[in-house]
Amino acid sequence: MRVGVKSWTFVASGAPFREDLLVRTDAASVEACLDACLPRLRELGLVIPE
Repeated sequence: MRVGVKSWTFVASGAPFREDLLVRTDAASVEACLDACLPRLRELGLVIPE
């Protein structure tokens, strides 16, 4: 993250998805968070539209 620029955090955890689910990332934009987290959530079996 750059100094003086607000960052975004994305967190998905637990139910109703999976009890052991934890996906988290910090990034410079919401788009960057989703680019990092959506593939991981899909790998874990969640159905997420494109």
